[in-house]
Amino acid sequence: MTWKQWAASKRLKPGDGRALQRFRWWQLPLRSLFWLRLPGAGGHARVHAVDVRHWARLDSGRIRAHLFLDGRHVAESKLPAAFPVDGGVIEVAMSNYGIRRCHYRPSGGQPRQLTPDPASAEGRRARLAARRPGLSRAIGVGSVLLLVIGVGLNLLQLAEPVSRIPPVAQRVGTFESPVHLPVWLNLALGVMAVLASMERALRLRYSSLLDMAGH
Repeated sequence: MTWKQWAASKRLKPGDGRALQRFRWWQLPLRSLFWLRLPGAGGHARVHAVDVRHWARLDSGRIRAHLFLDGRHVAESKLPAAFPVDGGVIEVAMSNYGIRRCHYRPSGGQPRQLTPDPASAEGRRARLAARRPGLSRAIGVGSVLLLVIGVGLNLLQLAEPVSRIPPVAQRVGTFESPVHLPVWLNLALGVMAVLASMERALRLRYSSLLDMAGH
């Protein structure tokens, strides 16, 4: 057992058997729900569901992932989570903007993403990608461009004050940024970078370099 597997097992707690609640439209910004169907004994499929309530961050600050099997609560874990299931493990992780990973990793074979509930924000984004692939690709490219621009401008503007720190200035000299944006434009770019990171989170896309622009 690796250290990550050991740490994940310590975060795991048994479920209380409650029934899984249906996804409601008003939960769109604050809940994620994913599904996984696996073959069970006797040829009967077992249906797993991973339920993550984002609003816990506003309350206790600790978000938990909940695992349901055939509609009943069987386990929960702080994030990142690793739920042992038939033939493998379900891995769940979050970024500051949404679900970062919700995949089934079989004991042998390649990991695959769980299917988002059609009523969830992730499910609606996936439906857009299926119905309007051209528009979906354009939105995805736009999100990346906004984050690249945000990272580049942030680095340029931060480099100047950092270069004026005496030890840095002595070693590499000072740097004068060619970009000095007004406060309102910096704020606008920050808001757009956050929205871009949220859009990427709906597709379970994450890059530690790109998505830091929304912080």
